[in-house]
Amino acid sequence: MPLKFYNALTKKVEKFVPIENGKVGVYSCGPTVYWYPHIGNMKAYVNWDVLIRVLKFLGYKVKHVMNVTDVGHLTSDSDTGEDKIEEAANKEGKTAKEISEFYFKAFRENMEKLNIHEPDVWCKATDHIREQIEMIETLERKGYTYKTKDGIYFDTSKFKDYGILGNLNLEKLQGGKRVELGDKKNKTDFALWKFSEETGRRQQEWNSPWGIGFPGWHIECSAMSVKYLGEHFDIHTGGQDHIQVHHTNEIAQTECATGKTPWVNYWLHNAWLLFKGEKVSKSKGGLLILPELEEKGFDPLSFRYFVFQTNYRKLLEFSLEHLQSAQDSYQRLKRLIGKIKEDGNINKEYLKIFQESLEDDLNTSGALNVLWKLVRDKNAEGKIETIKKMDEVFGLKLLEKEEVEIPEEILRLANERENTRKEKNWKRADEIRDEIKSKGFEVADGKNGWELKNI
Repeated sequence: MPLKFYNALTKKVEKFVPIENGKVGVYSCGPTVYWYPHIGNMKAYVNWDVLIRVLKFLGYKVKHVMNVTDVGHLTSDSDTGEDKIEEAANKEGKTAKEISEFYFKAFRENMEKLNIHEPDVWCKATDHIREQIEMIETLERKGYTYKTKDGIYFDTSKFKDYGILGNLNLEKLQGGKRVELGDKKNKTDFALWKFSEETGRRQQEWNSPWGIGFPGWHIECSAMSVKYLGEHFDIHTGGQDHIQVHHTNEIAQTECATGKTPWVNYWLHNAWLLFKGEKVSKSKGGLLILPELEEKGFDPLSFRYFVFQTNYRKLLEFSLEHLQSAQDSYQRLKRLIGKIKEDGNINKEYLKIFQESLEDDLNTSGALNVLWKLVRDKNAEGKIETIKKMDEVFGLKLLEKEEVEIPEEILRLANERENTRKEKNWKRADEIRDEIKSKGFEVADGKNGWELKNI
């Protein structure tokens, strides 16, 4: 099977054909580093880690670029509100640089715990102010910009394909009173450069041909992706919430600046992590951060396993119960693998089915099913070497030897069962034994009491 992706630009599943044979350029929208990343944020980067791993698994040479937004991302997508970095700096009594460096470090620590490969290129918005100004100047020369009292804006009416990514109804969007538009010509117009309201009030501001200020949120991704991947590259990734505004604006400004259409061939978007039916987001207080899951007894790789149970384009409902179930499955999988003997072979049949699942728009749940079938197949040969190849994509450290600790919950259940046996409550004792077994352990009774064994 050929590798296929759902391309948000064309709204259909397409065969992947790289621009340059054997090589792939990928740009991923990275973190805005003003607070700790919550697990909804990290789900996205687990998803895109799989993309990179699959491409490499299939033999492609990949160049992966990821931005770090450390200026310009305002609290509203409509170019209003406070800069998130400046707001955090004021709140915590630190410099903007201290804020961005601290939370970028936290983000990278999360990546390491989740076994997410770092990109080949990290690019910070504040390190690329010159490139952003140069792209705005190009747009200005070509007649796509205009000036308002608060900044330089892109005129979306001059780009005929504006909104094609998100199927935007421009006639409906352009309606509205002038007071709603402010100085903007069109409701969809967006800031390329914002003027400082009062020079020296912001910590991060720069000189420009238009006055002292800072770049808009969207221009950084355009300028930096073009610098590191060129004016035409293969894949751009991000969250589904990027489609309507951020990615739509990226396409408009980049294709107008470069004159290249399409700028990106494939647009991939991950769906949200939900909690009680609602999107997990920082603006709503987030949900949990990875260290909090660890404090509750969860292995970060169990969260990685949990993410794999659903396709990246499908909404994923989170609860501690769901995560516990995933952790039980993951730990049991590792225990079963730990009992398999090495024979030096590779099972090409299972590996082929595994690859076909992943080639079908990164179907990780299907690939997990293939792994489980291999592990449970008593007649299959070449298990260990095949699992090793599979784990190049999963990144679950399936063959890493570790001393398995018996969870406190299992010990509690075993003690409870012993008490029920002493009370001769055999029915409850059997129920507890079955519950222990469902979690991957077996309780055995002997003359000197009970002992726990891995299943």
